[in-house]
Amino acid sequence: MQFVVAALYHFNSVKNPQAMIDHLAPICKENGICGSLLIASEGVNGTIAGSRIGIDNTLAAIRNYPGFSALMHKESSASKQPFRKLKLRLKKEIVTMGVPLVDPTNTVGHYLDPKGWNELLEQDDVVVIDTRNDYEVEIGTFKNAINPDIKTFGEFPKWWEDNKERFHNKRVAMFCTGGIRCEKSTSFAIDDGHPDVYHLQGGILKYLEEVKPEQSLWDGECYVFDGRVSVGHGLKEGPYSACYACGKPITDQDMQKPEFERGVSCHNCINDYDDERKARFRERQKQIELSKARGESVSFVE
Repeated sequence: MQFVVAALYHFNSVKNPQAMIDHLAPICKENGICGSLLIASEGVNGTIAGSRIGIDNTLAAIRNYPGFSALMHKESSASKQPFRKLKLRLKKEIVTMGVPLVDPTNTVGHYLDPKGWNELLEQDDVVVIDTRNDYEVEIGTFKNAINPDIKTFGEFPKWWEDNKERFHNKRVAMFCTGGIRCEKSTSFAIDDGHPDVYHLQGGILKYLEEVKPEQSLWDGECYVFDGRVSVGHGLKEGPYSACYACGKPITDQDMQKPEFERGVSCHNCINDYDDERKARFRERQKQIELSKARGESVSFVE
C-alpha cells in the first residue's frame, strides 16, 4: 500500500481553536490518519498521512469547517506510514515566529509559481533567502541562496534586522519547505519597510513536484518532517535517514562515524545530551528493537 502524505496550512481567524480540534479528532481517527495538525487562533498547519479515502475525507472535513474552504494542500506518497500516531495540538502560532503583529492575511509577499520563480532567480537585482533551519539547508537549497544559519524560525526576525541593509535596492525572494514560513517572513519584511518581496508559492515541495531536473535551480534534497526524512524531484523519497536522538538528517557514511550510536547520538548531537538522557535513549532503542523483533511497525517520527 502507498500512503498519501498531505502537507497543508491555511491562515484564518479561529475563535475557538479547541472546538476545531474536538471536531477534527474523531474524523481523523475514524479515517486512520496519522501525523500532526496544529491549530491556533490564526489557522491550521500540519502534515498527515493515510489512505487515499482517509486523506480525502479529512481534507473535506477541514475545508467544511467555517473559514477554511480555501485550504490548499500538497500531496506526495510514502511506501510506509511515515508517522507513528496522530497529534492534534493547540498552539499560540501555527508556525512559531514570535512576532505577534505579523498577519499574513493582511500583508504578504508577491506569490510566484515555480516557472515565475525560475525567471526571477535569473535576474541580477534579486537576493534569494532560505528561511529554513540550518540542518534543512545543509542537505539542499536553491543555487546562490543565502543561508541565515538559524536553528529555529524564531531566530529569523533578528537575523533580518541584522542583515537587512545588505538587501537595500534589491528584490528579495524567500522560500521554505511548503510555503507557510514565508507567509510570515515576507509579511514581516514588508511591514519592516522592504518594498519588493517575493514568495515561492507552495514552497520547495511544489517546485520539486512541477519542475523537471534539467530545468531546476534546486541543488540537493528537501528535508521533510516525517519518516521519509527527505524528498527529491518528483517528490521521490530521498537517501537520508534520521538520527533518533536529534532528528537531523544523516547518511550511511555518517552512520560509520565514531559519534554515531543508533538511537542515542550522531555527529550532530554527540555533545548535546548528558549521560542520564543518553541512558533513556538507549532504553528507548532497546524497546524499538524488541518491537521490530515482534514484527510490529515502528516509525521514528511520532
